Amino acid sequence: MSEDAKQIVFLRGVTKSFAKGGEALTVLHGLDFEVEEGQFLALMGPSGSGKSTLLNLIAGLDVPTAGRVEVAGHDLGALGDGQLAKFRANTLGFVFQSFNLLPVLTAAENVALPLLLTSVPRSERKTRAHTALKVVGLSDRVDHYPRQLSGGQEQRVSIARAIVNDPQIIIADEPTGELDRASADAVLDLLQKLNEELGKTIIMVTHDPRAAKRASSVRELDKGQLS
Repeated sequence: MSEDAKQIVFLRGVTKSFAKGGEALTVLHGLDFEVEEGQFLALMGPSGSGKSTLLNLIAGLDVPTAGRVEVAGHDLGALGDGQLAKFRANTLGFVFQSFNLLPVLTAAENVALPLLLTSVPRSERKTRAHTALKVVGLSDRVDHYPRQLSGGQEQRVSIARAIVNDPQIIIADEPTGELDRASADAVLDLLQKLNEELGKTIIMVTHDPRAAKRASSVRELDKGQLS
């Protein structure tokens, strides 16, 4: 990491344990982890290595058993539930493996959903949703329902939803896991564009080495520790 780089994600001594069968199962072991602002980081590792747990801690969806988590200048351990919800709505965008689109809503309505948690007026929500869909190349699909879209198009809608609030950080959990190669490549092209042209910080969990090669750096997590 360069000396003048700004850390947008900063974890120190983070341990996370869960109770299982009356015993403590430790998933992360005193983890130190940083991400630079504007970095595209791929996080790899076998199932059960703690990747999803790490993402949940960065997103403020879970709390560490020990250690400190700072994201975009916020000490997440010092925020209450309402403050955490506001932090997520204003700072983060999420892309999931399974798209998580609501079938009864159009593409534009799905994209606008995160804005319901903000103070953005209704008229502007529609404008922002259409703009986000234009960014991902789906201006001609704003009124289509998920069932009318291909898997690759559905994932691009979910990426539009992730960027509609102009987040500093995009968290992508296996974004190409359910896509064919061509669709996966198109989604990765889009993530690279968001990183390189719009300066979005991207943290992507993936099992796919070809996807990881698109990132500017790769870290491997195994048994709760970074290699």
